[in-house]
Amino acid sequence: MIITSGCYSHKFVSNHLLNMYSKIGDLQTAVTLFEHMYKRNIMSCNILINGYVQSGDLESAQKVFDEMPDRNIATWNAMIAGLTQFEFNEQSLSFFSEMHQLGFLPDEFTLGSVLRSCAGLRGLHAGRQIHAYVVKCGFEFNLVVGSSLAHMYMKSGSLEGGEKVIKLMPIRNVIAWNTLIAGKAQNGYPEEVLDQYNMMKIAGFRPDKITFVSVLSSCSELATLGQGQQIHAEAIKAGACSVVAMISSLISMYSRCGCLEDSLKAFLECEHTDVVLWSSMIAAYGFHGRGDEAIELFEYMEQEEIEANEVTFLSLLYACSHCGLKEKGIEFFDKMVQKYAVEPRLEHYTCMVDLLGRSGCLEEAEAMIRSMPVKADVIIWKTLLSACKIHKKADTAKRIAEEVIRLYPQDSAPYVLLSNIHASAKRWQDVSEVRKAMRDRMVKKEPGISWLEVKNAVHQFCIGDKTHPKSAEIDLYLKELTAEMKLRGYVPDTAAVLHDMDNEEKEYNLAHHSEKLAVAFALINTPAGVPIRVMKNLRVCSDCHVAIKYISEIRNREIIVRDASRFHHFKNGKCSCGDYW
Repeated sequence: MIITSGCYSHKFVSNHLLNMYSKIGDLQTAVTLFEHMYKRNIMSCNILINGYVQSGDLESAQKVFDEMPDRNIATWNAMIAGLTQFEFNEQSLSFFSEMHQLGFLPDEFTLGSVLRSCAGLRGLHAGRQIHAYVVKCGFEFNLVVGSSLAHMYMKSGSLEGGEKVIKLMPIRNVIAWNTLIAGKAQNGYPEEVLDQYNMMKIAGFRPDKITFVSVLSSCSELATLGQGQQIHAEAIKAGACSVVAMISSLISMYSRCGCLEDSLKAFLECEHTDVVLWSSMIAAYGFHGRGDEAIELFEYMEQEEIEANEVTFLSLLYACSHCGLKEKGIEFFDKMVQKYAVEPRLEHYTCMVDLLGRSGCLEEAEAMIRSMPVKADVIIWKTLLSACKIHKKADTAKRIAEEVIRLYPQDSAPYVLLSNIHASAKRWQDVSEVRKAMRDRMVKKEPGISWLEVKNAVHQFCIGDKTHPKSAEIDLYLKELTAEMKLRGYVPDTAAVLHDMDNEEKEYNLAHHSEKLAVAFALINTPAGVPIRVMKNLRVCSDCHVAIKYISEIRNREIIVRDASRFHHFKNGKCSCGDYW
């Protein structure tokens, strides 16, 4: 109709026609139309640049940009936003600098994009420079710019800076609340995330899918199942449960709270799955030590012709390493490189070192670290050091510990692991030397903490804890329970106490480990038959692992323990890990 009516030659109509084809994704028709336009102007070029950017063709967008005789602020915004969107953050900042030198004044959209580039680079110094420019231009109270500023600070590790920006906003919108909540989640303050979520609702704002994703991730960290279920219900009510990011968060939350069946339910109820959801479910199986199910799901994923990515293989390798599936792990690593052309990242190599180390192939694991094309970090060396502890290789451990201390001298893990290895061999002089080195360098050991949720309240315990209001009752209950366990054949593993003390003191120390205190508290305060879920920040010790197996049988309870490494499901005197952790 436009052609036959003769309106095609009208610039205004042609631009809207070009915009329509660009917006609906018919870029080829948009390009053809652009080439045959009777008259073009800056808007015509801007529309085509935006079309190329949305399709991910930044090279063609750049070509149109370079060929333009004149440009306006919208032209620069389109290119800067496109570069930011596809994480070409340094180029985005270069464009902004060039634009400024040519005398173009940025608007809220320019500044929002540039600040997101700074966030992507974790570029706090550059971000502060842009902040100064924002104040100079009078945009400090603009909601879009303010939220982008706060996001930049928080993403760059300055939570205080981000909070200050949001507090100075004359009004807040949902984006500002989401920025604050996401920032606290990313910087490791899950309790504060839940506080801010409640404050957001009290202030009269309705959470959206972005809010729910951040809040569910914090429930995952804290393993607060009750709160996670409540937020799930609120997300359903808000109609926010259909997006992939939400379902992936639900899979992770239920998995990390020890409810693998609910993770699977969330996965199976999703009509349109993608690689993100498949990878999340594979990771959930791996975290619970269900390696065979993780492999089976991957094979089914291949049958469905869903292209696996680097995250999928990371989840698979993790599952194999925690289930002793050495040959399968090596097979998947090779398949990732050869069939899927996925270049291994440091995390993949770390999983392989863990897999080989747990299997006793320490020399092979070390050779992989020294020959891999990426630079080793402290985590991969700590992974190998942990394997040395498992296999009691004191000499190798000493050499590996030196590597870790060289990279990060204030990390307590290498000192503690090395001390534990010496203590296991009753080399108390070596233990003293390691502890003296810690004191001299002012390195503090991370305390073991266990926690659980009972009646929507979180209870926390540390070794020998006397601060809990029910500590006397817990202590008495543990004495009775230990006596029952000994009648069944339990013998305290005093070798797990890595201090030079007599056996009676060692037994008392063992009986008051944080996970035992948490389990005893749960047995006293929860109804019979209800599963107990305990979380610990460090790995569960060998004696507690044996003791909880006995307790699960004596009290006929399923006890689920999440440690720093994986989940342990204790039931009828057995553990899901098969004593391989």
